[in-house]
Amino acid sequence: MPVDYLAELASPVRTARANLHLGAGLAFVAGALNAGGFLAVGQYTSHMTGMVSMAADSLALAQISAALGALLAVLSFVTGASTCALLVNFSRRHRPAWAFVPTLVLEALLLLAFGLIGSQLLPHQIERVSLTALLLCFVMGLQNALITKISNAEIRTTHVTGLLTDLGLELGKLAYWNRGGSQPKVLANRRRLRIHASLVLAFFVGGLFGALGFKQLGFIATLPLAVGLVILAAASLVKAPQGDA
Repeated sequence: MPVDYLAELASPVRTARANLHLGAGLAFVAGALNAGGFLAVGQYTSHMTGMVSMAADSLALAQISAALGALLAVLSFVTGASTCALLVNFSRRHRPAWAFVPTLVLEALLLLAFGLIGSQLLPHQIERVSLTALLLCFVMGLQNALITKISNAEIRTTHVTGLLTDLGLELGKLAYWNRGGSQPKVLANRRRLRIHASLVLAFFVGGLFGALGFKQLGFIATLPLAVGLVILAAASLVKAPQGDA
């Protein structure tokens, strides 16, 4: 049944299938937010490598305000990840069957806030960074930390640079010609190859959805994403074992 499947995705009892499917779903959300967010605020809010580089460049050029703005975006991302750790660890102690539900609900509420009041937050800035951009950075950190916790650091949904690096490594192993010599054969991990390819594809498709959705509908294009996360959390609540709830 659909409820059973959705509950499995956010269950504290993990399977390889659940990790992959949840990771792909959250990568889709991340891609949509990153691409749609760029149209909204003019920057990619999951690209923390670029933010740290921007802070360093701006400091070197004595552009203090720009440097502080980039550092605020990084701080917002880190705060989102820290919030996820607090919520997940608290839930694991007090409601183990609902370990990931609070984080999913919080992300859904933040996406709802982005969709409904993101345009009102846009003009308000802190050191040249809009509150809307900081909100998206927080959501990205929250989500990336969530899937990292769920999959024991096997999957990340916003770090496409790392995904492409791992994908390239596995493709290199796959193409390697094992001929002669006494060394062990070089073999690709086909499971990891499928995981990384699926996540990159999901991020890309999500980016198309986010860009087209924001172009046609504006900020409210994120509302279906919020609804999807609420449904996922609700399925976990419904199917949680009564003894753990």
